[in-house]
Amino acid sequence: MKFELLKSENTYTGRAFSVRRDHLLTPSGATVKYDIIEHIGSVSIVPVDEDGQIYFVRQYRHAAQMDLLELPAGTLEPGEPPEEAALREIREEIGMAAQNIQEIGSFYLAPGYSTELMHVFLARGLTHDPLDPDADEYLSVEKLPVAAALRLAEGGQMQDAKSMAALFLARPFLVK
Repeated sequence: MKFELLKSENTYTGRAFSVRRDHLLTPSGATVKYDIIEHIGSVSIVPVDEDGQIYFVRQYRHAAQMDLLELPAGTLEPGEPPEEAALREIREEIGMAAQNIQEIGSFYLAPGYSTELMHVFLARGLTHDPLDPDADEYLSVEKLPVAAALRLAEGGQMQDAKSMAALFLARPFLVK
């Protein structure tokens, strides 16, 4: 099936993303409009310490109107490689540096309307090495054993999709 882009226009530019409206010609000959969120990309990290504890952050998410338990994550800076972003984000969010970091997968968060590709990293060899958090972040750090974290995700008790997906990608590396 072939879709042809007829026109694309920027309709909004914000701090974290922009929105464009694409006009497409569909295979049936109809013209449709798609609003697409353009996002630079992001990372999510599964930091595991030597005791088999996974580090999470709990933070208020205004769109959800609640605090959510999430893996450390963040947006890439322009031109920043995903691995560097992952190393920076875990220092900002949980105050730990990783001696070993491995990309274990990637996925689109919402491919129906967003270009955001999230890269997932497994981080080990953690040592205390904090960076200042972002000015708009109010986080509390929590640790859970691997089995407990997986139970939360599998049981539908974790409401953050990126954290669930990252845990499922990490599972083969965590459970032997």
